Amino acid sequence: MATDELEEFIEKIDLLYLTEEEREKLTQKLEAQIETNLKNLNQEMRDTYSISEAYRVKLISGMIIAGLGVVENGNTIVSPLDIDELRSKEDKRSHDGVIIMNTISSYLESKDIPSEKIDLIKTNFEQVFIQTDLYKQYQPGESRLKKVYITVKKDIVPFFTKQKYHLDFTGKLFNVLNDWVKVPDGDQNDVVLTPRYVCDLMAKLCQVNKDSYVWDYAAGSGGFLVASMKAMIKDANQIEDKEERNRKINNIKMKQLLGIELRPDMYSLAVLNMFLMGDGSTHILCDDSLRNYSGKYEQGSNKEDEFPADVFLLNPPYSEKGKGFNFVKLALSRMKGGHAAVLIQENAGAGEGGSFSRDILDNNTLVASIKMGDIFCGRSNVQTAIYVFDVAHAHPEKKKVKFIDFTNDGYSRQNRKKSNQEVNLRDADDAIGRYKEIVDIVLDCEPETNYYTSENGLLIIDTITTQAALKDPKKVLDKVHERIDPLRKEQTALEKDLKDIDRKIKEAKDDKKATLEKEQKEKANKVDKLKKKISTIEPDLIVAQNKYNDIFNRIGADWTYNQHKQIDTMPSENEFKRTVANYLSWKLNEIFKNK
Repeated sequence: MATDELEEFIEKIDLLYLTEEEREKLTQKLEAQIETNLKNLNQEMRDTYSISEAYRVKLISGMIIAGLGVVENGNTIVSPLDIDELRSKEDKRSHDGVIIMNTISSYLESKDIPSEKIDLIKTNFEQVFIQTDLYKQYQPGESRLKKVYITVKKDIVPFFTKQKYHLDFTGKLFNVLNDWVKVPDGDQNDVVLTPRYVCDLMAKLCQVNKDSYVWDYAAGSGGFLVASMKAMIKDANQIEDKEERNRKINNIKMKQLLGIELRPDMYSLAVLNMFLMGDGSTHILCDDSLRNYSGKYEQGSNKEDEFPADVFLLNPPYSEKGKGFNFVKLALSRMKGGHAAVLIQENAGAGEGGSFSRDILDNNTLVASIKMGDIFCGRSNVQTAIYVFDVAHAHPEKKKVKFIDFTNDGYSRQNRKKSNQEVNLRDADDAIGRYKEIVDIVLDCEPETNYYTSENGLLIIDTITTQAALKDPKKVLDKVHERIDPLRKEQTALEKDLKDIDRKIKEAKDDKKATLEKEQKEKANKVDKLKKKISTIEPDLIVAQNKYNDIFNRIGADWTYNQHKQIDTMPSENEFKRTVANYLSWKLNEIFKNK
């Protein structure tokens, strides 16, 4: 057995005996080490080399690609860029930026990627490697590009040369390298990437498996696709036949994942993420998912075929219409079934989602509403929730929805810029067990723990308002309209007649005026009687219309945990005794004061 095969065999044997909790802890340890190295590199770029934060993400992404090289079946297709190849010349045709770009180009061209996608990625990287002066000598014989590449080659690339980790690496890269960037709060901050453990949670809530087809309409750095690929390959690894297993894993990477990202810089990160996981970048599109994307494969052998999505995962830009529910409505309308999980501002489910949340219920079922804690910790101040749906089934009138207060998820968070994840994100109270319990609750499995129960009030099972709730109010409203509409119609006709009579009186001769004035008076009396009748019905109409409107406005607007939380206003015996004691104490003090 070759050395690399032996290492892979040993690693698989080790993983067989690791529990889910042990795997998670190993993953967090790896993430913490990567984050530490990235933070040190970021500090170096800022303080030592004065490299603008606008360049750093592209700079490191491109250098990682250049440092990886391409090896297929033991043959080197593209050699990794050696440090010695960067000679810090200042010639426009052979400076360090050109050499790095040449290696990036070779890497991209070795992949099965459409030429237009390659051109887009190259243009994005050229903005840093060609169109800046970072190639110029920082000190004798070394450019800033070379100085940074030395660190990347030594501290970052080794994580990805031997093993394809299923991590949202570029999401972490983006967050770390933007820690010193002023990020606007709330709706203005549309680039808040979902933490890896939340992506994993949402993939599990949607029951992602080897046969799933997953798409994301605002892919960012590809975190949801990474989490999904991890779950899909884990499931595929259960296939015993090696050839069948490999075919399935290849199919997962090449056909079963699709992400659309509008921003070219974030798109490049998503593509790099999939490269680091062993490709899977074929259907990462740089496009406008709302206005341009058709719902089909846009490249490869399945081009122009409908993408058969059965899982939708999303953390939308909150500045969009309906706080981002416009993405959800569109994507779910193209699905024939499956599941969806959306991380969104919680108030999108409390009325801010507008007509989009109401329309979603016409063809989809809300399964769960999960109130999240401070998962973005300093990067955004918005309160978020995860809404979980069964797709292509209208929400039944009496369907029970699970509302969960998950604000205490077991993690302790800080936002120290110079500290790594082991400090900033600590499992303080069985976070892994808590996340597993949420999945069990939503999927109707028996939880192994009981952190979130009906007894402690953190789990509420209740119905939501649907179109069916309008049935009786609409009947009442229709009956009132049956009474009032004919009267209003008659009133309108009479008032039209009165205008015509008034015009005729002005034009009539004296002998005709008397007759017209008599007719005018009779019709005016009829109008007065109609107005009185209408005025007696109008209060009923107002009540019926308000009742209808109240229920209509609750459809798609009563999805949050707090809206279903019952507040017990009945004081306990101890509270009553304490209140009486406090009152008597105050009364006695007042009496003594007056004496």
